[in-house]
Amino acid sequence: MNWQRLSVTYDGPILRVWLDRPAKRNALDGTALEEIAALFDGLATDFVTRVVILGGRGPSFCAGADRSSPPGAERLAASSDASERERRWTAQIGRRAARAIEDAEVVTIARLHGHVVGGGVVLAAACDFRVAAEDALFHVPEVDLGIPLTWGGTPRLIHELGAARARELVLLCDRIDAAEAHRIGLVHRVVPTAELDAGVNALAARLAAKPEAAVHMTKTQFRAYAARAAQGDVRETDGDQLVAASRSAIARLSFPTK
Repeated sequence: MNWQRLSVTYDGPILRVWLDRPAKRNALDGTALEEIAALFDGLATDFVTRVVILGGRGPSFCAGADRSSPPGAERLAASSDASERERRWTAQIGRRAARAIEDAEVVTIARLHGHVVGGGVVLAAACDFRVAAEDALFHVPEVDLGIPLTWGGTPRLIHELGAARARELVLLCDRIDAAEAHRIGLVHRVVPTAELDAGVNALAARLAAKPEAAVHMTKTQFRAYAARAAQGDVRETDGDQLVAASRSAIARLSFPTK
């Protein structure tokens, strides 16, 4: 597939997926999210890949949603007569991308450096393992921008961090460094910036060398218990919340539309 927002390299059982908009600090528009969803969904029938590393080209992992071209805006702009069902489907693209990572049939590792913001935090949290460089800075600014954290981010962070830590991260909108992210459980490991690739590659190789069936079954167990913990979650309404919140004055300033 000819990716527009991603670059992909295979190394035996290890697949490296790069968010590839370095000039935009890998900000996520609708095309990027659709490609992420398609790639990770496609792993269901990729029986060679054992581990996927998700990283970002350039100075940052991901600056979050592209505020100059909010996800889905370009699709709706090209379809002025879009039905309500199409609009709702379009508003859910971020949730689908994060869910595709979370539901991947293989083990996933987030390679984090520079800015990890908003939707970038959600994509990282959807991965099984998260390894951060010492220079990584984490920020969930959505509430201060006038919208709730969507894309399934809030229930996913509650599951990963616990409600108390997730509440601080999402409602206070504080910027935290890699050491603090490790302390609260947002990342599994912090390594010197110059050793990020070595640390991530070593973890990927270790996982890829483990018995395939046992790893796959174990990941299935974790996924099943995560789904059980999410019973009654409201992720399916994320798009509706986003559309409603985007009508506020502060959100219109934060995410201008053409």
